[in-house]
Amino acid sequence: MERLGPDKWYAVKRLDDGVTAISEPFIQEFYRCNIWHVRGRDRDMLVDSGMGVVSLRQWVPLVTERDLVAVASHTHFDHIGCHHEFECRAVHAAEADLLASPTRANTLADLYVTDEIFHALPPEPYCSRCYAVKKAPATRILDDGDVIDLGDRVFEVIHTPGHSPGGIALYEKATEILFSGDILYDGPLVEDIYHSNAADYLTSMERLLKIPVRIVHGGHFPSFCGARYRQLITDWLQEKQKTI
Repeated sequence: MERLGPDKWYAVKRLDDGVTAISEPFIQEFYRCNIWHVRGRDRDMLVDSGMGVVSLRQWVPLVTERDLVAVASHTHFDHIGCHHEFECRAVHAAEADLLASPTRANTLADLYVTDEIFHALPPEPYCSRCYAVKKAPATRILDDGDVIDLGDRVFEVIHTPGHSPGGIALYEKATEILFSGDILYDGPLVEDIYHSNAADYLTSMERLLKIPVRIVHGGHFPSFCGARYRQLITDWLQEKQKTI
């Protein structure tokens, strides 16, 4: 399989509302984490940081322009690979230990990371069998109801366990923007990994349905509107009711 230079690894697309989408297009879509950069007046926010196979700070200058807090929506390998590159790192209390002491098992790397998840391989010396997330102990522990204040923008932390115990979404009430992590995106959801919880997932979805949302930036797949958000959750809940 072809190997790429680091300068080709990331794609950057500026969206509305001061949000920039950063992605790793040579990872297959199901495994490709969305990295979200949010511009604030006093500081910026990064939601997730990708696999970490190519330095985000070195090859995406946007993330070095301002003081920045790197938030982990949760701690699976595809979402926290570059967190160690940032001085300020935030994660929910339930997964702080994983961010501080990641392993191939607890980040799911041993289950998913093979050459087959790539369209083209990262630059040498990358090796799928050797891949591991680097330690990145949190400098801030988050809990439900906390806020991340960027000066002119405030994002509320919504604890959304189910996919993983410390999953969070980030909600800006003023703009009705939701960064949903992996609890909800417009694609096949993962509900059966080692620390998933079906009851928690149900509670999280019921809670999310009550939040007025205009646009959703999920952990994977394209962003979508509030109407699609409500439809996805409603369909999911109806499907679960059939199995009860």
